[in-house]
Amino acid sequence: MSTHRIEIVEVSPRDGLQNEKRLFTTAQKITLIEHMVAAGAKRIEIASFVRADRVPQMADAEEVITGFAAPDDVVTIGLVMNKRGLFRALDTAIRQIGAVCITTDSFATRNQGQTSEESVAVAADLVRFAHAEGRPAQVTIAAAFGCPFEGEVDRARVVDIARRVADAGPVEIALADTIGVAVPRQTYDLVSEVRAAIAPIPVRVHLHNTRNTGIANAWAALEAGAATLDSAVGGIGGCPFAPNATGNIATEDLLYLLDRSGVATGLDLNRTIAAATWLGVQMERELPAMVSRAGGFPHGA
Repeated sequence: MSTHRIEIVEVSPRDGLQNEKRLFTTAQKITLIEHMVAAGAKRIEIASFVRADRVPQMADAEEVITGFAAPDDVVTIGLVMNKRGLFRALDTAIRQIGAVCITTDSFATRNQGQTSEESVAVAADLVRFAHAEGRPAQVTIAAAFGCPFEGEVDRARVVDIARRVADAGPVEIALADTIGVAVPRQTYDLVSEVRAAIAPIPVRVHLHNTRNTGIANAWAALEAGAATLDSAVGGIGGCPFAPNATGNIATEDLLYLLDRSGVATGLDLNRTIAAATWLGVQMERELPAMVSRAGGFPHGA
C-alpha cells in the first residue's frame, strides 16, 4: 500500500440529500454539517447552486452557507453546473467550487442540458473563472466508470477528458462512479491511468454502493494512489437523473475499513456513528450503512 493516510470529503449535505423525497430544513442541514465537523471532517460538500425546480433539496444553498459558521480549517464545497451557478456561489462564503463534466452525451443531456464535449468545455471555463476570482475549484468527471444510458465507458475517453480538464488548473480531479457499477480492478486501473496523465494534480474518487462494491472500490482507489475519497454518513444519496442510482459509500463503513487497516483519516468513527444515528431519526428510516447498525469493534473502543 502506497499511503497510510487519506483525505475524506463528506458529501451527505449535498449528494446525500439531493435525491431524498423528504425535504430537509436549512436548520437540519446545518446540524448535519456540524455533526460531521465535530466528527473531524475537514472538507464538506454542503450545497449545490442548481435550479430549485430540478433539485428542490438544494433550494436553500445560500441560507445553508450563511447559517453554517465554518471553522477556519474546514473547506466548504459548493457544486456548480454553469456560470449562473458560479456567480451565485461567488456571492457566498463558499470556500471551494466544484464543477462537473460527464463522459457521455446521454447522461450529460439529462443532467446538465449539454453534450459531453460541452460539459468538458464548461467545466474548464468554470475552473478558470473561479480561479481568476480568487476561489479554488476542482472538477468531477461523472459517469467515469459507466453510464446508465450508454453502458460501458471507454477508459481512454475518461483519461482524455481528465487531461483536457487538467489544463484549466483545478486543485484536483475526481472520478465519479455515479451509478455504482465499478469493480476494484476497474477502479485501480482507471485511477492509476488518470494519476499518471494529470500528475501532479491529485485524484479524488467518488463512489456509490449500488451493487455493493463501493467499499472494495475505495480500497482499490487507495492502493492506486487516490489522494481523497468521498463518502456520505449513513450511506445516503443518489443522483436524480440516473435511474436506480442508490447511495454513496457510507462514511462510517469507510472509516471502519480504514481505521482497522492502519490508514489515518482524521475522522472519529464513534462520532460519525452518532451522526448517522441522528440522521436516521431525522429521516425516520433505517439508513443503508452497516457499521452504524453493528457498531465498531471492539465494542466501545
